[in-house]
Amino acid sequence: MAQEKLDYKKEYKDLYLPKAKPMLIEVPAMNFIMVDGKGAPEGEEYPQAMQALYSLSFTIKMSKMGGKQPDGYFEYVVPPLEGLWYGDKGSFEQNDRDAWLWTSMIRQPEFVTQEVFDWAVAQCRAKKPDTDVSKARFETFTEGLCVQMMHIGPYAKEPVTIEAMHRFMDDSGLDNMTGNVRKHHEIYLSDPRRVAPERLKTVLRLPVAKK
Repeated sequence: MAQEKLDYKKEYKDLYLPKAKPMLIEVPAMNFIMVDGKGAPEGEEYPQAMQALYSLSFTIKMSKMGGKQPDGYFEYVVPPLEGLWYGDKGSFEQNDRDAWLWTSMIRQPEFVTQEVFDWAVAQCRAKKPDTDVSKARFETFTEGLCVQMMHIGPYAKEPVTIEAMHRFMDDSGLDNMTGNVRKHHEIYLSDPRRVAPERLKTVLRLPVAKK
């Protein structure tokens, strides 16, 4: 009998499939491969980051094919791409695209350690020399208390959803902590190359603190 694949989106619906209305959530610590960069997604750095993230993530996922799977390996679906967005002015200015600072990242299964990540980096350098993985890092990210909401539609319409999240914060006695330390967070559940803009699903997550 084939081993069932763990799909993090289905297993942890509270993290990946919120309703289209604001909710409060305590986000636990998770392991990620991360790449930092600057500029809009159509710029030069963002596609390079995507290539590094997916190359490393799938190298780890497919390690079983060469008998190199790590201790504790299990079958899984590679989790969705995520992004932390901020700016050098202390906030995420959505209209100033060239000034965007970001951390793109993909969650890793619990069996992935620094040693497993280092192995994947070495594999990519040997087998995919055209992929620059030098900026990638392995990190445990603890986000803490956040307000999140499902945004359905084009990325450009996110301010409408964010405004609803801000109203929820005010009504719930929460301080918005979004800035350069705790950042604006997006989880991309749809592939914009295959899904019409009005049907895109993106989890928006903003860090908060109780007053």
